[in-house]
Amino acid sequence: MANVHLSLDEIQIYVGTYRKYSEGSIFGKWLKLSDYSDFHELQTAMRELHQGEEEPEFMFQDYENSALLEQIGLISECFISPQIYEVIEKIKSSDYSLEVIESFVDCFGIYDSLDDVLEKIEQSYNGEFDSDEDFVENLLIDTVSIPSDLPSYVYIDWTKTARDVMMDYSASNNYYFRNI
Repeated sequence: MANVHLSLDEIQIYVGTYRKYSEGSIFGKWLKLSDYSDFHELQTAMRELHQGEEEPEFMFQDYENSALLEQIGLISECFISPQIYEVIEKIKSSDYSLEVIESFVDCFGIYDSLDDVLEKIEQSYNGEFDSDEDFVENLLIDTVSIPSDLPSYVYIDWTKTARDVMMDYSASNNYYFRNI
C-alpha cells in the first residue's frame, strides 16, 4: 500500500465503510488528500460520500502514501489521523526531502515525534552518494583526513577503508547519516 517514491501531493485513500464491506459491497471512492485544505474538509467529503449511513465507520480499503505516514501511525485500514495535514506540511517545509526523512527512519527508526526525527537528521545527515566508497572518500577529503599532497605512489583501498569508517555511519537509499 505505501509507496516510498510517492510525493506528498499524490497521497490518496480509497474510502469505504465497514458496514458496506460486511454487506458485501466495496463501494467507495479514491480521495486525494491534496484536494482538501485540511482534515475537516476531508472528513466532510468522506461523510458526503457515505451520506446513506447515519454514522459511517470509515474503512480505508486501499491507500497510496508514503511509508513514513504509516510508520508514525497516521494512516491504517481503520484510521486516519487528524494531524496528517499538519505532518505533511511540516515535512514539506523542512529542509529535507521526503526520501531523506524516510531513509533516516529506515536506518534509525521512529523517535517520539517528527520534530525529533528532523532534529536528528540535522545532526547526522551527510548527503547522498552512489556508494560507501564514494561517501567515505568524500568524507575523508572534506575533513582533511587525507593530506592534499599525498604522493602519487600511495594508493588507498577504498573498499576496506569504507568498511571500517561505515561502522560509524548508516545509509539507506544512498542517503548517509552519522550514527547517533
